[in-house]
Amino acid sequence: MLELDQHPSGRHFLQIPGPSPVPDRILRAMSLPTIDHRGPEFGELGLKVLGGIRKIFQTQHPVIIYPASGTGAWEAALSNTLSPGDSVLMFETGHFATLWKQMALRLGLEPEFLSLPASQSWRHGVQPQLIEARLQEDREHRIKAVCVVHNETSTGVTSDISAVRRAIDAADHPALLLVDTISGLASADYRHDEWGVDVSVSGSQKGLMLPPGISFNALSPKAIEASQRSTMPRGFWAWDEILTANANGYWPYTPNTNLLYGLGEALDMLLGEGLEQVFARHERWGEGVRRAVNAWGLEIQCQEPALYSPVLTGVVTPEGIDADEVRRTIYDRFDLSLGTGLGKAKGRMFRIGHLGDCNDLTLIATLGGCEAGLKLCGVELFGSGMQAALDFFADNPAPGTPAARKLAADDPTGQPQADAARA
Repeated sequence: MLELDQHPSGRHFLQIPGPSPVPDRILRAMSLPTIDHRGPEFGELGLKVLGGIRKIFQTQHPVIIYPASGTGAWEAALSNTLSPGDSVLMFETGHFATLWKQMALRLGLEPEFLSLPASQSWRHGVQPQLIEARLQEDREHRIKAVCVVHNETSTGVTSDISAVRRAIDAADHPALLLVDTISGLASADYRHDEWGVDVSVSGSQKGLMLPPGISFNALSPKAIEASQRSTMPRGFWAWDEILTANANGYWPYTPNTNLLYGLGEALDMLLGEGLEQVFARHERWGEGVRRAVNAWGLEIQCQEPALYSPVLTGVVTPEGIDADEVRRTIYDRFDLSLGTGLGKAKGRMFRIGHLGDCNDLTLIATLGGCEAGLKLCGVELFGSGMQAALDFFADNPAPGTPAARKLAADDPTGQPQADAARA
């Protein structure tokens, strides 16, 4: 007897905060025949993606592309710039900041973890004033690097990286600034050069709309100089051989050719749209989803409105309601995947991703599934979040659309509601 195909009809709703849905245009690019990674055609591809990714990081300096996950790029950032026993200052903003600290320990570094009180933990961004104060105490300059997460995927908090740089400068401290922007890049505004970052870490599976398997280190001249002094053992992750080969568009080992095809297409899509518009649509989506959560009468995990993430929103479930059970119900009934609560937030919240290859109706359907699932799990909602988001999207057309251009022409001095709400 033949088994029936149990896959539901229609497309699965993948609304986790990464991996994000891969557009058909990128999938088609990845399906091209694999080419000789030592041949001239590949060299052209290599130079294209290496130049394009610098524009995404907003840097004039080199960006290393690894055939690895973001975790690999974490290790590369630490192992190329530091030496065993070095002191590293890190800030606890959530699960991924915690994992980066654990990696530092495994590598023989000495991480110092700054944290807020337990009642505020994992609900706020990096506190630059605490970093400045600690660096001022470090008169012998034992601390060699400050490591922070830009967009903390576990909580929905986007920290102010430029403020962290100002704090380091105000303390007159030579520490390197290493930043994880794995979920922030190509969704939230990020400026490697302008913000004085020494190593930016990112991955392919979030705002770049690719499958997992590519990661990045964007470098500063100061970071490259530090790598020449570092005594940390490294082979695969070593920048020097990669930078030499990259000069002509190649790698010192076999690169992930077909993912680089996809990266080239993703860069065309993002740069063709324009980064300002990319960031604006993510801000708008984030505001629409938060209006839905407010209409439900539920709490948002991030408690600093100025730091709300444009990439995802963490939704705190009421006391006595298991957030993982809510997620399971929504998945089983509506074929909709949401992000789970991680670490300290497990069972207390779920995460709605609003990034990458998305649109208003995708989010309206997502919020409808969330609303129905919450009700099925016995959560009493104050109102319809789906309707609140729908009203917001209707009143605030997507950037670049004819409706948005008409609205701007009718009121050229008006401030978009999303910006006003976030200020």
